[in-house]
Amino acid sequence: MNRILITGGAGFIGSKLALKLMGKGYEVTVLDNLSRQIHGDNPAETSPLYRSIKDKVNFVQGSVTSKNDWQRALNGQDVVVHFAAETGTGQSMYEIQKYVDVNINGTAILLDILANQENQVKKVIIASSRSIYGEGKYNSDEHGIVYPKHRVARYMDNGDFDVKYGDSGEQLIVMATDEESKIHPSSVYGITKQNQEQMIMTVCPTLGIAPVAFRYQNVYGPGQSLKNPYTGILSIFSTQIKNGNGINIFEDGKETRDFVFIDDIVDATILGIESSEADGEVFNVGSGVAVDVVTVAKELLKNYEVEVPITITGNYRLGDIRHNYADLTKIKSKLGFEPKFTFSEGLRLFTDWVNLQEVESDNSAESINEMKTRGLYK
Repeated sequence: MNRILITGGAGFIGSKLALKLMGKGYEVTVLDNLSRQIHGDNPAETSPLYRSIKDKVNFVQGSVTSKNDWQRALNGQDVVVHFAAETGTGQSMYEIQKYVDVNINGTAILLDILANQENQVKKVIIASSRSIYGEGKYNSDEHGIVYPKHRVARYMDNGDFDVKYGDSGEQLIVMATDEESKIHPSSVYGITKQNQEQMIMTVCPTLGIAPVAFRYQNVYGPGQSLKNPYTGILSIFSTQIKNGNGINIFEDGKETRDFVFIDDIVDATILGIESSEADGEVFNVGSGVAVDVVTVAKELLKNYEVEVPITITGNYRLGDIRHNYADLTKIKSKLGFEPKFTFSEGLRLFTDWVNLQEVESDNSAESINEMKTRGLYK
């Protein structure tokens, strides 16, 4: 399976994967629409991600919402790695049709072609997301393992952001989320990722194509877009810091995420491509460690050796989850995956890279205002 198509292959993960696969001797084709939100107005000049693969891969500029573009890109491919997607959790709550069109309908077009037209695809890797777990897995003293519903405004408006369970509002203890955990996304983005994953895992086996789904946690590292104010907390905070602006932290700053370094994501994905043990399986990919947002902000300031104010605002966004970190037992046992980078090691590599980049405009206030006008930012 030497020929691999990466949709969204000019993006953060896709471009890194493309370069590593080419180094291993694979022939790589990339389908990407070079979105302005990620790549800027003139990608050949403004996008280091695109420039890193330009003239190295077979590049097809096009959209996964176009059947013709899919057909051009799929010709002769053995493996499809489907990364192309709209990815902002908050933005998904008001650009609903766009997220459904790109993420769900784009995947449907792929599967329709595979089901009805001659092709030689043998495996499809789908980039799923930790967002499909919603508020994730918790332990209750009274009920044992529970999967709480989305948080409600009556608590959060009073500064209580912890996840509750039942009518009594019982406090819970967060647990690592395994692949058998309940799927109940709390955002449109999460819903679209759930749909993508389920379509791939359901349809591909009926066609004799091996499906693999990776539920990625919060991916970061050198090369991620510093232009996009809608996703990527490390890049958003870094752009604020580099502009001399203060960092505004939502909720109480104690919300946590599992940050996984880009090289670990690429390695896990290649294991999925190359290992038959991955076929038909769904895997979490993360570091397995939860880091709170206040710690993220302080570590960034320490690495950049600057001081800007950190403000814990008490504001919150509808659709955000409180905590999530991955249980990696399955991917370790089946594929032998082990994350190589701690958060401190990966963050140092990321901030060293940011220090070499031009300072981008801080457009985070614009994204907040878009949510505020729609009643999604409280």
